[in-house]
Amino acid sequence: MPCTCTDHFHDHTPAAAAFNAGRRRFIRLAALGAGASLFLGKAPAAFAGQAEALLLSCMDYRLADELARYMDTRGLTNRYDHVILAGASAGVMHDKFKDWHGTFWGHLAAAIELHKVHRVIVIDHRDCGAYKMAFGAEHAADPDVELAVHGAVLGKLAQQIKEKHPNMAVETHLMALDGSVTTISGSGTVACAAPAKSAALEPAGAETHTP
Repeated sequence: MPCTCTDHFHDHTPAAAAFNAGRRRFIRLAALGAGASLFLGKAPAAFAGQAEALLLSCMDYRLADELARYMDTRGLTNRYDHVILAGASAGVMHDKFKDWHGTFWGHLAAAIELHKVHRVIVIDHRDCGAYKMAFGAEHAADPDVELAVHGAVLGKLAQQIKEKHPNMAVETHLMALDGSVTTISGSGTVACAAPAKSAALEPAGAETHTP
């Protein structure tokens, strides 16, 4: 029977029929996939679960394992979001890195909306290159001065977090290159790692822990 289709390029061969059937199946599957994507897109938070905290830390490669180990000893494995900025607190607070400031606040807002975080943990570290860029290398030559500089910046950041999010718990810490952690403020009720001997230069009120 002659083809009555107005398309002169219409092909009735078995190969063309198989191709068209496969194309129809693909279109149906694509439509189903698009519908599923739309469904998932309506309520992403419902699928994201909840996290205990948001961790802000420096990018320094030397302490990547130590940071994870510390959070593990806190019982927070797979229970925290992680924002990494060079300098950690300095990356949010110092004008030298002002282009990054909004990054932290945006991530914190997203972590609250998506994962219902109710604690911010900020961990600076000693011998921080970004801090040397911001405050000069001299401050890190004296451990006492280094601690004071970090403590001042961490304190200001903690204050801003509380001002923006009054119900948010905030912890600030300083990690040494051996992985030991000095708590500056706000240890709260979350269990800390077993305490080690405090360094002689640590000021009163600071607690040093080893993960």
